[in-house]
Amino acid sequence: MVALNKLSVVEIKASGPGKYSDGGGLWLHKREDGGSQWFLRVTVNGRRREMGLGKLEDVSLKEARRSAEKWRAMVRDGKDPIKEREHLKREAAKPENTLANIAADAFESRKAELKGDGKAGRWFSPLKLHVLPKLGKMPVEELDQQDIKNTLAPIWHTKADTARKAMNRLGIVMRHAAALGLDVDLQATEKAKALLGRTRHVPKNIPAMAWQEVPAFYKTLEEPTVTHLALRLLILTGLRSSPVRFMHLDQIDGNVWTVPGEVIKGRKGKTQDFRVPLSSEALTVIELAKPHERGGYLFPSKRKGVISDATMARLMERRDMTDRPHGFRSSLRTWMAEATDAPHEVAETVLQHTAGTSVQLAYRRTDYLEQRRVLMERWAQLVTGQNAGQVVKLA
Repeated sequence: MVALNKLSVVEIKASGPGKYSDGGGLWLHKREDGGSQWFLRVTVNGRRREMGLGKLEDVSLKEARRSAEKWRAMVRDGKDPIKEREHLKREAAKPENTLANIAADAFESRKAELKGDGKAGRWFSPLKLHVLPKLGKMPVEELDQQDIKNTLAPIWHTKADTARKAMNRLGIVMRHAAALGLDVDLQATEKAKALLGRTRHVPKNIPAMAWQEVPAFYKTLEEPTVTHLALRLLILTGLRSSPVRFMHLDQIDGNVWTVPGEVIKGRKGKTQDFRVPLSSEALTVIELAKPHERGGYLFPSKRKGVISDATMARLMERRDMTDRPHGFRSSLRTWMAEATDAPHEVAETVLQHTAGTSVQLAYRRTDYLEQRRVLMERWAQLVTGQNAGQVVKLA
């Protein structure tokens, strides 16, 4: 049996320089310069380790024995006490592991994947507005499904899309916390969904103009202003507003416009560049927009940067219209379905949608540029009041 507690306070005071064993691996080292240091010798996985337990002037014999027993117990559990102590030091040095801190760290880690490094705030906003005000100060390890359910219940049915995004972001934050080594419940968000139940919210489609009415509206956009020209190009190309607003002269090569993947939709680097065939009318619009060019951008705002996402929508609002710019994509898609013989894959590609299974996409090496060129030229003719009602055939 290993002898313990071999030293006494009197012996320690009377002893000269040297190393003195108290038993169980606990030692006192009294140096020639007068300093004294406690240390513990242990064997972990066949390897001898020594860890300091403090100076004699700071740590009494009783305290040293208590500390030594704590670390010996850890060795008996198969753990390296030196590594465990360093881990505890790191944890103590960290800011509180609150949900707000972990969420901010998770956002920072994902910025490189987001468009514009997430500066628009769309990724973080659902958390910032609907979760962190109530749960931000809570330690993330204490967060459970009941907390999440109570927080998102007020918007679960009334703002279903926002609530869904908040729940999604929260799940990402919890996985980030787990990756940091924190003991969190990775199923908390799924459990919260089960408690909240299926949302009663019925999503509303963005109001869209019937394709037969587009020519009359297009005719009213006759002023060579930035807003009128941007809206005309949006209608002619079937693109979302972001590529149009950020259109740059360097992206245009003849009658092909190559839109960078990062301004189409989704995460930065996750979307390929997209080639857009420019109709004769689209090229005319671009020429009319060139006098407005600033820094290479064709649709600059009055102050700095490019026009905002709401600029075109406000024009339609001022005219008391319920339709919105994004709805012209629906107008174009319906026209392709009702007045052309365009194959499904071609029509979906016009709108930058992915059509087909992963296997089909792996073997498909075309973006249907020439077929889309025919479609977009005929769409432009329809929009400008030509060939109304004629069925477009690609073959």
